[in-house]
Amino acid sequence: MSSTAPSSKAEIVSGIHHHHDAFLSLIEPLDAACFEFSWKEKWTPGQQLEHITKSVAPVVLAMRLPRFVLKYKFGVTNRPSRTYDELVARYHKALDGMTAAAPKEFSPKAVAYSERKKKFSAYKKVVAKLAKVAEKCSDHDLDYYVVPHPLMGRVTLREILFFSIYHVQHHHKITEEIIKHHK
Repeated sequence: MSSTAPSSKAEIVSGIHHHHDAFLSLIEPLDAACFEFSWKEKWTPGQQLEHITKSVAPVVLAMRLPRFVLKYKFGVTNRPSRTYDELVARYHKALDGMTAAAPKEFSPKAVAYSERKKKFSAYKKVVAKLAKVAEKCSDHDLDYYVVPHPLMGRVTLREILFFSIYHVQHHHKITEEIIKHHK
């Protein structure tokens, strides 16, 4: 799938910064009409931004929990972490045959252009927190503790970080299509 798939913690942190920054750079210069434009019943670029923010926030929260809480609530893994490409393939398999609909708690409401600066700020903060908690997490913890994913079930902390990188790329592509059809 990807010849530059992240593996090490440094590559994960770099991937978080790179792909989330690229997504924000795509959306920040949009005018009001494009920011609020929907194509083929896809979310608007503003809603794409809100969805990613809502998706990253619980990852940050989970990674900040004391490890004994993670172990108590979700257990620990009994297998090695999947690679980035394996995780992406598992996600696509989980999506197979489904109509793409995010769980309700991750679905955005309408996002007005007038809210964009507030939304950009919230997005930047949550992504910075994600990179920081990823950087502070030990490799042992990344591959030992698990958290729930709405479609894939329990995944390791490393895998949820891989997902955070892939997920923003996925929505980046969707947003590029929306922008292309707005013009």
